Amino acid sequence: MDIHQILKRLPHRYPILLVDRVLEIEKNVRIKALKNVSINEPVFLGHFPHRPVMPGVMILEALAQAAALLSFASLDQDPGDDTVVYFAGIDGARFKRPVEPGDQLILEASIERAKAGIYKYKGRALVDGQLAAEAELMCTMRKIA
Repeated sequence: MDIHQILKRLPHRYPILLVDRVLEIEKNVRIKALKNVSINEPVFLGHFPHRPVMPGVMILEALAQAAALLSFASLDQDPGDDTVVYFAGIDGARFKRPVEPGDQLILEASIERAKAGIYKYKGRALVDGQLAAEAELMCTMRKIA
């Protein structure tokens, strides 16, 4: 899935769109996506000027966006402008190494449970094969007016 397909499925836009490409997808099971981390991203102006590091919440958001792409693909639907995926919970978030400009962040998410419109995912973010972050994410899809 390239950036054009991602833009059709996610409502996010610069500077909060955090998935550049989907590398692998297995409907109802798992996704592997890519985020190229660039020094040009505005968050690095303040986090931190002397040693730029991608904030942990941005890594979790990138995992959630990848998970949302997995959900839409699993449902065989494009969400349209009236559907949004919201966080319902984050458990067990752990950060193991910093993510810096120049890194390629590999986002892996697998569906643990899908029931009554609530999805639970296990997510991992890796850089050069090393675990950078992991968490269990709960999300829900809602129609908006």
